[in-house]
Amino acid sequence: MFKFKNANYLTSAVNKMGWINDDLFEIAFLGKSNVGKSSFLNMLTNQRQLAKVSQIPGKTRMLNFFTINNNQFRIVDAPGYGFARANDEHKVAFAKMMEQYLTERNNLKFVCLLVDLRHSPTQDDYEMYQYLKHFKILTVVIGTKLDKLKKNDIQKQEKIIKTKLNFADSDYFIKTSSSKNIGRDECLTLFAKLLGFNV
Repeated sequence: MFKFKNANYLTSAVNKMGWINDDLFEIAFLGKSNVGKSSFLNMLTNQRQLAKVSQIPGKTRMLNFFTINNNQFRIVDAPGYGFARANDEHKVAFAKMMEQYLTERNNLKFVCLLVDLRHSPTQDDYEMYQYLKHFKILTVVIGTKLDKLKKNDIQKQEKIIKTKLNFADSDYFIKTSSSKNIGRDECLTLFAKLLGFNV
């Protein structure tokens, strides 16, 4: 099976001047601030320290680039959106940074949008997903915190999320639990397929 054998921090950027100039594929990870993105990335890469880079002061509002498998491809960890305490200036800067990356970055292969399986999507979740669809960006919706749901609520919550997002049939939906290591293999198999790697 395709694996993340190693993952290393490369750089951080707030605009295209800081992007890496090559043709390696990138996967971007988006989600609201408390959705469990750091835990998911740590599970995915099997490196507990990886996402801590994105929490270092000064990097929390930047795009953080990591190389995977000795430059086979990259992942890009975006700041959590929907800052409850962010001022208008920060929100505008975030929107500008994300629009530039999502619409101008040729390396971007697809986006993983993380949502909390326990709750209905927020307005920010909906707007981000519709933004991705407007620009025809392939999206994998990652439902987090599966272990917090009762078994008989899982299908109901998936249906609610897909309905609220107006989920596109051409996209993918994977349910995960970082604490229980659920969904990792499914993600890796799908990512390899979407990146065009042999598995």
